[in-house]
Amino acid sequence: MLKTLIYDGTWAGLLTTIFCSFEYKWQIATIQHRDEPVQSGLFVTTETILTDELKTKRVLLGLEKKIGLQGIKELYYVFLSECKHRELLILRSTHYYFKSNPKANLNYAHDDILKIKKTVRSVSRERHRMTAFVRFQKMKDGLYFANIEPDFNVLPLIANFFKDRFADQKWLIYDLKRKYGIYYDLQDITEVKFSHTLDRNTIHIHLDDDELHYSYLWKNYFDSVNIKERKNTKLHVQSLPKRYWKYLNEKNLF
Repeated sequence: MLKTLIYDGTWAGLLTTIFCSFEYKWQIATIQHRDEPVQSGLFVTTETILTDELKTKRVLLGLEKKIGLQGIKELYYVFLSECKHRELLILRSTHYYFKSNPKANLNYAHDDILKIKKTVRSVSRERHRMTAFVRFQKMKDGLYFANIEPDFNVLPLIANFFKDRFADQKWLIYDLKRKYGIYYDLQDITEVKFSHTLDRNTIHIHLDDDELHYSYLWKNYFDSVNIKERKNTKLHVQSLPKRYWKYLNEKNLF
């Protein structure tokens, strides 16, 4: 009988789910987040999976032997892509890796592997853009705050980048689309959540008195380096899509 597996929506939870599918030789119909409505059927039963650290490590060790750390990183990127049925894609790929010779993740002729590569490329591009397009604003309490709405869940991928770059400042990057953020307190990075009703239209930031001044300086810098005679709007939009403009000081200054 087919099974619908329910997990907690975490990376460790998914790896535990994969372990159980191997351990009990289940036939999987679908894998769902526990907050989603359960899809049931006449010949489908549900099974709730509890995240287990030991099972997670066993799957990771097995994958590392087969596809290395780079292959595991690719699966993690697919998980963060939030694409539909990504859990089944990761499960099918993992089955394929364990049954194949090492480096099976380089087999571009395999449909699932090709889909993974395309997804990784999209997530990587979004990660790169977020490292370039995040604009902090200083608040009255000295905290540097930035809102983002990336296409993929890239906050876990950019945390260390900003920790290394702004190690001497407290900062908070908040993903309005997914309603959570990462906060750096000069030592550690922690995940934070605000109200579920928080969005760009309702959030009010108490900016530092000098923030407006620095924002104008930033905008003037861009205006001064701009060469109007060489303006290429099509190329500009291609490199900097308009969906990012609303959080850029130089594009949306008061």
